[in-house]
Amino acid sequence: MCGYIRRTNDSSATSDMLIKAGLEHLAGKFNEIGEPRTEHFYPAFGGNPARQIRKLIIAGNDGPITVDATWWFDCHQAGNALEVGKRTTFNARNLDSPYWKGALQHNRAVVVATGLGESKVVDGKKRQYLMEGERPFLMGALYRAFDNGCYSCAVITRDSHPRFDAYHDKAFPLFLPDNESFVHSWLNDTNSLSSVIEDYLENPRIIVPFRVGQVRTFKDGCLSGNAELLKAD
Repeated sequence: MCGYIRRTNDSSATSDMLIKAGLEHLAGKFNEIGEPRTEHFYPAFGGNPARQIRKLIIAGNDGPITVDATWWFDCHQAGNALEVGKRTTFNARNLDSPYWKGALQHNRAVVVATGLGESKVVDGKKRQYLMEGERPFLMGALYRAFDNGCYSCAVITRDSHPRFDAYHDKAFPLFLPDNESFVHSWLNDTNSLSSVIEDYLENPRIIVPFRVGQVRTFKDGCLSGNAELLKAD
């Protein structure tokens, strides 16, 4: 499960990563004057459509664009806004389900992040772990576009990863390689899943090293020098 995403926007490393991924025309959007230095994204629990992942990257008519999407796939159009549905859909895991198949083929998206939060019950108590990438990273997502111009989305997760189990042992976020060819295929190959994407969905991996530490809250948490290092695969 992925239930918290953090993004620091003023990092030149983010621009470098986007350039490497073939998304250089979007790099400036993540370092705009007046934008908050750090953004915190949460799923739309409580039926709040304003809980969005901002600047979600999707395919556009003239190349990739960014949109703000409610972090809850099951939404319904309500006038000029969205109404959040009751089905828990902030993560997309069972991709073989008919519910996700259309979006997986036609509506894949990319999340730009610098950290995330995971949790695990240990000895009957819930522990929360803040995970900060040693460099910015990309995550896979699915999205829906509505006639009123609104969007909703879900972060893709896969089966648990053996080296991720210490922090969350039920699912594993789908980190994407910041490779231009892969990102282009991920966003644009919508008629069918390429063999490269299918293989990656079956064999996801930890893309960047993470510093990991237990925190009381994700938003206010910061990691000390005692944070553990989770190496990349």
